[in-house]
Amino acid sequence: MESRYKPSYYVSGLVFSICFFVSIAFPQSNKKVIIEVSADSIAHGETVFVTGNQQSLGGWNPVAVKMESLGGNKFVKTISVEAGTRIEYKFTKGSWETEAQFEPGIIPENCVAIIKSDTTLTHVIKAWNSGQKRAAHGQVTGKLDYYRAMKGEGILPRDVIVWIPPGYGEDTTRRYPVLYMHDGQNIIDPATSSFGYDWQVDERADSLIRAGIIEPMIVVGMYCTDNRGPEYSYGMEAKAYVDFIINVVKPKVDSLYRTKPDRANTAVAGSSMGGLISLVILWSHPEIFSKAGCFSPAFKIGNLDFAEVVEKSTAPKEDCLIYIDNGGVGLDAQLQPGVDEMLRVLKEKGFVVNKNLFLVKDENAEHNERAWANRISNPLKLFYSIKK
Repeated sequence: MESRYKPSYYVSGLVFSICFFVSIAFPQSNKKVIIEVSADSIAHGETVFVTGNQQSLGGWNPVAVKMESLGGNKFVKTISVEAGTRIEYKFTKGSWETEAQFEPGIIPENCVAIIKSDTTLTHVIKAWNSGQKRAAHGQVTGKLDYYRAMKGEGILPRDVIVWIPPGYGEDTTRRYPVLYMHDGQNIIDPATSSFGYDWQVDERADSLIRAGIIEPMIVVGMYCTDNRGPEYSYGMEAKAYVDFIINVVKPKVDSLYRTKPDRANTAVAGSSMGGLISLVILWSHPEIFSKAGCFSPAFKIGNLDFAEVVEKSTAPKEDCLIYIDNGGVGLDAQLQPGVDEMLRVLKEKGFVVNKNLFLVKDENAEHNERAWANRISNPLKLFYSIKK
């Protein structure tokens, strides 16, 4: 689940919380969670939205889940979750630029609750964001080009960034493989990332390139939009997003930069729903892409079961390489059954572990940019390792 994180966009990454509630008794079944809010400084007719890491909380879409008004400045939302579930959530007035503040002028981290019994979580919102920016942790390493509001048929416009590897300007005859990544606002520039932390793709790639471990590559990041969910899923909007990458972004990148445009040198990667759409892209267009990096992928979520789609389809005839990883905490733990199912299906389709199917499990990792930053070197070395 943008340009300093463009306000109304929503994201897949989570962070640690300063609000932490833990219920007491161990449960036996699903538990009811009541989230109550008293919201100061809210005008008549305005409402409060809750968003978080559960589908019942909108999957970090800031406008998906409207809280029920109890009159005056009080609002409530009731959900049901499996016993032991860790929920993370925030409040908005319908976009990230109107994010709730528990202390005026301070953008809070996620609220976190581990649900072990029927639980009521109560919050008092003191103010709403009006332009404050979260502190950025880190910087951009290397050259980063921005292409604003690129348009594609059937989808919302979005910014696209292109990271140029070290040495690009020194040998003007050399051509480079390209890695296309989703949630581009989160991968390189901490100033545009959702919570001030980015994937550090630039630092990790730069270090590996300068150490002679991997060959230089160009990295292209497509920002997400308000329609991140359906665009990164499996349906008409997802098809339009894939067409945008193939018919708009890739031709532009290939025309402006010295790329190796063939499939053998074209890869795609992303996390959560971005991990899902990465495999969708590889599976549906192996004539264009040969590698996919799927971080904490949402292969099976809600009514979507892409493992079933893959199982009923024909495996690509072309040689393909798939990297899949996952953490073991919070949302990643909930995604693990879908990961396991996809691994089973891929093996049945002829993929072989440590040959063209590579797996990494980090039991202590959560579902956020800092965790993916710790693992991004894995596919970089897998995709671009210098053969010695």
